[in-house]
Amino acid sequence: MGSQQKAGVGFTHEEFAALLDRYDYRFSPGDVVPGTVFALEPKGALIDIGAKTAAFIPLQEMSINRVDNPEEILQADEMREFFILSEENEEGQLTLSIRRIEYMRSWERVRQLQKEDATVRAVVFAINRGGALVRIEGLRGFIPGSHISTRHAKEDLMGQELPLKFLEVDEERNRLVLSHRRALVERQMNKLETGEVVIGTVRGIKPYGAFIDIGGVSGLLHISEISHDHIETPHNVFSVGDELKVMIIDLDADRGRISLSTKQLEPEPGDMVRDRGLVFEKAQEMAQRWREKQAAKLAGLTEETEGAEEVAEGTEVIEEAEVVAATEEELAPATV
Repeated sequence: MGSQQKAGVGFTHEEFAALLDRYDYRFSPGDVVPGTVFALEPKGALIDIGAKTAAFIPLQEMSINRVDNPEEILQADEMREFFILSEENEEGQLTLSIRRIEYMRSWERVRQLQKEDATVRAVVFAINRGGALVRIEGLRGFIPGSHISTRHAKEDLMGQELPLKFLEVDEERNRLVLSHRRALVERQMNKLETGEVVIGTVRGIKPYGAFIDIGGVSGLLHISEISHDHIETPHNVFSVGDELKVMIIDLDADRGRISLSTKQLEPEPGDMVRDRGLVFEKAQEMAQRWREKQAAKLAGLTEETEGAEEVAEGTEVIEEAEVVAATEEELAPATV
């Protein structure tokens, strides 16, 4: 019971009286009303909400979590909010729910967490063919297999607490989908930089590239980034378990993706195929060259942008008649 009062949903006697004074006594399903616990029973509790007959809350409606007896949630004379679940039965008794209030507030909290792009932690309580199940704010969440860390077998995650990011929060469809991989990638990305050389292990090979494990997260070494030479298939270059030096060429936190390259580390085109050891020996030197090129390219783009802004400011002062009379040749030098 105490957990509910600690959450700040209990009432003082004065607050309870004020709520009763405001309530018009027309009870309808979907209303949230104040009530006081009248009596505890093995399968539920009787609640006084000011109706002609004490309302009833079944055991299964006392919490979003499993409850074995009413004393876990309620105490005699406790005052709190209740959701009216159904209309009066033949005896004039209403059915109430706390679970529905918790359910609505839980969805509200996870929507806010998603909006903040928060990382949450939850324990895996079940594994199925498609992925893993966890509970977030009392709601059941699903982690697709494709969003579980490739470092662990799915079955090994049972009972483990995982960092997770939200992929989908849809109350209407009762869908709460999360990603373990994205949370790991984000955490790892905070330690990584574009242009950095890291050591990784080949965890999987596909026709389009190789997946490289770097510190517990997977990055893609696309076939086009293996070598300047044409590569027919990554299987001709790598085997699962190979340890490589790779350079990070892109970090996409929103999509949870890390793009890698060995091509940019080649001292000469094709060295990755002919002499992998030389590529790894010169990796830091080649990465430094790549970073310098990127910095120069960025500086060039900045200069172009600044030039375009200056041109735009200059053209604003040209009178309309001059613009109409200007020839294409006269405008060409001012066009970016």
